This record gives sequence, structure tokens and C-alpha cells, in this order.
Amino acid sequence: MPATAGAQAFADLAQARIDYSAANLEPGTACEALDRFSTDDIVQFTAVSVTADAAAPAHCRVTGVLSPEIAFEVGLPASWNGRFYMIGNGGHAGQALDDPGRVAQRNQALGLGFAVAQTNTGHYASEEPGATFVLSNPQKAIDYAYRAVNLTAVTTKAITADYYGRPASYAYWNSCSNGGRQGLIEAQRYPGDFDGVLANAPWVDQTGFTVGAIWNQQALSEAPVSPAKMTLVAERVMATCDAVDGLDDGLIDDPRACDFDPARDVAVCSAGTDADDCLTPAQAGAVAKIYGGVVSNGEPWFPGFMPGSEAVTTGLFGGGTGSGWLNMIVPARPDMTPADFRLADNTMKYLVFTPPNPDWDYLSFDFDRDIPLLEAWGEKADATDPDLEDFRARGGKLIMTYGWADAILQPLMGVNYYERAVEQNGPDTPDFFRLFMIPGMAHCGGGIGPDRHDALSALIDWVEAEQAPDRILASKVVDGEVVRTRPLCPYPQVARYTGQGSIDDAANFSCAAPDR
Repeated sequence: MPATAGAQAFADLAQARIDYSAANLEPGTACEALDRFSTDDIVQFTAVSVTADAAAPAHCRVTGVLSPEIAFEVGLPASWNGRFYMIGNGGHAGQALDDPGRVAQRNQALGLGFAVAQTNTGHYASEEPGATFVLSNPQKAIDYAYRAVNLTAVTTKAITADYYGRPASYAYWNSCSNGGRQGLIEAQRYPGDFDGVLANAPWVDQTGFTVGAIWNQQALSEAPVSPAKMTLVAERVMATCDAVDGLDDGLIDDPRACDFDPARDVAVCSAGTDADDCLTPAQAGAVAKIYGGVVSNGEPWFPGFMPGSEAVTTGLFGGGTGSGWLNMIVPARPDMTPADFRLADNTMKYLVFTPPNPDWDYLSFDFDRDIPLLEAWGEKADATDPDLEDFRARGGKLIMTYGWADAILQPLMGVNYYERAVEQNGPDTPDFFRLFMIPGMAHCGGGIGPDRHDALSALIDWVEAEQAPDRILASKVVDGEVVRTRPLCPYPQVARYTGQGSIDDAANFSCAAPDR
């Protein structure tokens, strides 16, 4: 699971109201002098001056360990813009601080003058893969769930203040997936840590997702669906629902309006046959279960995945071209374990069960009986608390984004959380918290829709210039060329074509209340 939305951050700097690249603040002490910095939690600490190169400006790189094994880093540029910026972790975390993708994110932000922090949350996935880190020390489960991010933020902000002789004027969080979950927990439980939180495709409900992935895996174990059949399903979904939003453009702007039934809308295989151009009744039932979501004791319990998330696309997770469900929900080969289930299986075996139960069999899970097993872990790791009053009271701003075509995390967990937050915090919730749903975008990016966007610049403008984002420009890039742009609208608004001009130009769309 990716941790960030990649190179989209900072892309709209030139159009932003706040020039956050203006970096003219200098350190108040030498980098090596930071070696004297200490707290009760620091068990290892190093500060090293790094000379400028083509990748990053001159900066002081501070690395260390917080008890028991939380590795952290903060990069402090020689020319500072007065802001603190932190990135999160994907999946079960454990990414190395010098992972190339994380280094690229760090260097990009350093180049704009940010002090940049990160953590591995208390373990290295290369040594303790998945959620097996709890086997060496149960405390690592708590560090992963919430403690490591908060402790790293508090510690590295203090180091930043010590180095420059003044605290950061603003602190920002930007991350995706599990990193989005981390950001939401910061706003919910530690509202003083960040002025602005950007939570992209957040793993809001880790335990709900886990039950959902087990639900899907059980369904597919009974009726496997091949990649070719998933391409067929994708074609039938688009044929059925593309024009529901009033525009035949290859996108479904709100899949909740799509009335798709695989048993009705896909050809049924003749009795005793199982060809690529049809679904058997059992396969249609399995696909319907994935769309419909978990049912417990006869009642809907957790949402499924949306029509359109199965659309054929390039750049699949794991490589290749095919249905968006491949490698995520449906294995591309019989010997593969899809990513969603791999996450869920690790969560159950090592985080839900105390002590861990590595021999647990997902086929034993009873959806009418066993869901309460996850409650204790959910209290630690789920970011489902809708009460954001303390975050709002301190002036915090929160932007959440979600792709409607996400095939790793169910988009409705984001929508449902936002709607609960509005109910809890009142009708003026959009004054500090806005959700942007992205048609056709997969997990954190990719998919068939315009996915490239810079919600971070919008967040900075909101925090520092009090300019709430009424729309964010998104682009679809193919072979280095922008082939389509669309506005992203604050939920529940949707982008509506004005009726004139190209449907590939965002200028010809406006944000409007949904038809339904």
C-alpha cells in the first residue's frame, strides 16, 4: 500500500496564494551542536551536515531511535521556510528511512525549504515483514497503531525549534492509505500536532477493511474469477453505467448511482461450461458479494467496492494491464495472494489475536459470530472517531481525498466517515474539513480518470490564507501528455458539464449539487 500520492504534492505552487518556497530563515546553531539534544524517549541520536547536490539542498540530517525501536529522521534545510512537514507509511509500515521513494519525497520538500520528518513506526519490514513485528515486542503494535507518529512529530518539531531558535509557524501532514489513517488519528487524538492534515485514501477503518477482505477471499475461494472474466465484467459495468451521470465519457462520477448486477448484466455461462465470455452463476454471485460488501446476521455491515473500480487500466499494482481488481482483490494467477487479503490476513494473525495466531485460517471466520474479535485492535488502530472539535478549535484544517475506483480500500469508508463527521461536528464542518472524491482514480493515484492533483497546496492556502478549496484541478497524463482535466469538487458536489466545449477541459465543468 503506497504511503503518499507521489509527485503531485507541491505541483500547483505557481498558482498558490502562499509562496511556501520562500525560504530565508537560517539556523541558530551548528548542525553538529544538536548532538546535545535529548529527551526521555531518545535512545540514539545523530546530527550530520549534508552538502548540497543535484537532489537536495544543504541541510542538517538528524536521525535517531525513540524507545523501544522507533527510527526517525528530520531534515533541516540551511534555508528554511518556517514550516514543518511530515510523511507517513503504507500498509503495515516499516519502510526504511532511506527507501528511494521516501528520499525523493524528503528531498522535494527540502528543496522548497520545509523541515521534513518521517518514521518507520518502530520496525523494519525488511526484517519483520507484514505485521510479524509484534512477535519480537508487543509494544510495537501500539507504536504502529498510533504512538510512533505522535512521538516522532513531537520530538522532531522540538528538534526543529532548537535548530532554528524558533518553532515552526505551521506544521503539515501529507500521506496516503495507512498514512492517511495516521493523519486522521493525529487530528482525532493529537490535534495539536498539525495545523493542516492531508489524508489521501485513508485506511479509516482497518478492522472493517480486514473483515471485508476476508469476505471477498472466501467468496473467490468458492468461485474463482479469471483475469479475462474480470475484463468482461469491466466492459459490462462501463456499458451499463457510463452515461448515468449524463455524460458518455468513460467515467462514472458517482458509482452509487450505478445499478449493476453481474447476474443480470453479464452473459451467463451455459450449464456445465466456464468460458471467458461469461460468468457462471457462482462467479456472478462472488462478484456481487465484492460489490455488495459484508453482511452480518442478515444486515449490511461494511461496504464493498464500487462499480468502475474493476475498469481495465495500465500500471496495475504488481505491473501489467488488466482489470483494476487484479492483484488487489482477484489474483492474476491462481498461485498469487491478492494484496487486500495479504494485509487482512496479517492483521488478523498478528494484531487482532493476542497472543498472535500465525496458524489462523481465514476460512474459519464466521461473519455472524466473529466480528467482535476485532474490537480491541480497532480501538487502537481505527481512525473512525468523528469528533474533531479539538482539531477545529485549534484552527486545524483537514482535506481528505478518495478515488471512487480504489480497489485496495473501499471508498465508502471515506464517504461514511465524512458524513459521520458532519453529523458529529455540525453543518459548518466544511469550514475546516472537506472531502474530495475523484472519479476513476485508483488507490492514491492511477486508474482511468484524471488522478494527478495537488491538494497540499490547497491545504496550505486554506491554513495560511484562509482560502477554502472550492475546486482542485486534476489531470490525466498519458505518455507525458495531459489528455484530460477535470475539477475535483468538495463532497457532496460533483463536476457537471456546462454543455459547451471539450469534455476533456476542466474549464467546461462546474461544481454542482448531485442530481440525486
